[in-house]
Amino acid sequence: MLRTIDLRGTRPTQAGLLALVPRAATDVSAALDAARAIIDEVRLHGEAALLDQAERFDGVRPAAVRVPADELSAALEGLAPEVRSAALETIERVRAASEAQVPSPRLTRLGAGAVVEQRWQPVARVGLYVPGGKAVYPSSVIMNVVPAQVAGVRSIALASPAQSAFGGRIHPTIAGIAALLGITEVYAMGGAGAIGAFAHGVVGIGLEPVQRVTGPGNVFVAAAKRVVQGVTGIDAEAGPTDILVIADDSADADFVAADLVSQAEHDELAAAVLVTDSPELAARVAERLEARVSATKHSARVREAIDGAQSALVLVDDLEQAADFANAFGPEHLEIQVRDAEATLARIENAGAIFVGAYSPVSLGDYAAGSNHVLPTGGQARYASGLSAATFLRPQQLVRYDEAALREVAPVIAALSAEEDLPAHGEAVTARFGA
Repeated sequence: MLRTIDLRGTRPTQAGLLALVPRAATDVSAALDAARAIIDEVRLHGEAALLDQAERFDGVRPAAVRVPADELSAALEGLAPEVRSAALETIERVRAASEAQVPSPRLTRLGAGAVVEQRWQPVARVGLYVPGGKAVYPSSVIMNVVPAQVAGVRSIALASPAQSAFGGRIHPTIAGIAALLGITEVYAMGGAGAIGAFAHGVVGIGLEPVQRVTGPGNVFVAAAKRVVQGVTGIDAEAGPTDILVIADDSADADFVAADLVSQAEHDELAAAVLVTDSPELAARVAERLEARVSATKHSARVREAIDGAQSALVLVDDLEQAADFANAFGPEHLEIQVRDAEATLARIENAGAIFVGAYSPVSLGDYAAGSNHVLPTGGQARYASGLSAATFLRPQQLVRYDEAALREVAPVIAALSAEEDLPAHGEAVTARFGA
């Protein structure tokens, strides 16, 4: 089960903590050459390359890459009532929370006739990726599409891998939820090829290039995002999921164990980390973890994740040290299950999403909390944020000065432009006053 990292009696530096945090043995850079070759195939050969890649990587050749409208309609009609109802509830919650992420335009008046306006302009077109693999992710359709719609993106394309179990079509639940959200441009393509197709476009199927690509995926998707940066924008290089739980002796050991297992079932490389100042709680969690791992459906996958180098039980002297370790780890998902949650929360700086209290499990955020579950992984929460409406917005500054306002600031411009030996800058101002 979980290996132990014992920090009691020590106070590592920030660099020391960074060296201690457990990580999966994944290296995006090792996949760059393969991802670049796949993208080049798509860039040069378009739909033919995408069809060949589906056959090679997904084990099936779709009839076409673009999903027909009647297939989307049929998938929508075929959604199970309980799935449709759950999706609608989730859409409503995510939409409400996403709307709070859109800033209002603001005017700054720096003097009579001198105004700078801040506005947030949506990108016109985005490509949203929904992975296949070990599970089906209709929730990721919602988490990608709704913030883009709230931000005001006019053109949204969605891609998901072809499924051999469905004759080369994308998973019908993915198609149905896309249709439920009004998305009509859907493609059966996956992995690095899909990211390349979004970035460069595919003329033969009417796929125009996008301005931003978002969505989770495997190491090849992450590598492909790195390759296309500069051609298009990306959200983040998503990798295997992770959860870090800070808990003291007041926490329910079974709740903690259940939450660690919930994320470990995603992938053998998923990270499950418990940080606690209570050896007694650690022992109870280990006991409950063994029981839950043995009983869960994907037991082998979960056990491999729990036993992996990326998962650990971290013993600390106090909750201050627990917060320091969490900040160094930069978890995608952080749970705080301690008596004084607010005191611990006040020390947290780096996390994709934070779940406070015994009744705010990560699973809530995965589906129905209203928060977004597309979050930075692999420690990227130390410098990046999760998907939100802001992902699809660009801040722009509108400058409006009249003649008197420009005349007032002209000496400032003249002095600075002269100091920088850029006299034409100053002359562009004085030319307006006949000088």
